[in-house]
Amino acid sequence: MAAHMTNAHRRFLQVLMSNRITEGSEARKLHQHCCETDKVYYAHDKLDDFISTINSHLQPLFMQIRKGISEDDGRAHYAVVNLAETEVTKMASDYTEMELELFRKTMDLIILSENGFASSTDILNLADQLKTKKMKKKEAEQVLKVFVEDKWLSEKNGEYTLHTRCIIEMEQYILSYYQDLAKKCNLCHSLAIQSQVCESCGIGMHLPCARKYFRGQTEPRCPKCNEFWSCDTPGVNRMGSQT
Repeated sequence: MAAHMTNAHRRFLQVLMSNRITEGSEARKLHQHCCETDKVYYAHDKLDDFISTINSHLQPLFMQIRKGISEDDGRAHYAVVNLAETEVTKMASDYTEMELELFRKTMDLIILSENGFASSTDILNLADQLKTKKMKKKEAEQVLKVFVEDKWLSEKNGEYTLHTRCIIEMEQYILSYYQDLAKKCNLCHSLAIQSQVCESCGIGMHLPCARKYFRGQTEPRCPKCNEFWSCDTPGVNRMGSQT
């Protein structure tokens, strides 16, 4: 039998849904705030149990609070995921078919790339090749801006990648649709869009996961084949100590 759902759980869920995605430290503060506001039992190390209670009640609705990590810094994030929807239907109510096509083509570029990024130039060059309707570059720039604001994409110096929210919500779709291209991190077993890849056996690791794994080692070696890890891992020098 599912644990009792209190007003604290409902408040927590409402805020998470409103935020779209919530960083781990903010989720912990929210957990405390909700419990104290509604005068229910609070323990700082019980966030996972608190979320499990919510998920048990969301299950019949084909929804779930999922935890993922930022590929940039390894910090945990939480998002509410609709399990009954595909990639297309998740976004269909918010965007036009033309905008969705641009997003799909952007995702193709990102996943097909070696580093998990697509340049704004490459994306904008696709604008007049859309099947639904050609899009002017100025219009495409505005659409990309909206995708960033809505946390489907992240942008850095004119380069775009999938936002943590997108990875959490669309992980299963991406692994299924791009099954020959998409990789999972060998350490955390989550989808890895930005990853370092072993030159010997081909496994991938998120940069934060690789940094954590190699910390303290005498020299970085692949966790699968034990060959020397040739990728430059910022934060770890060739002798395995932090720089």
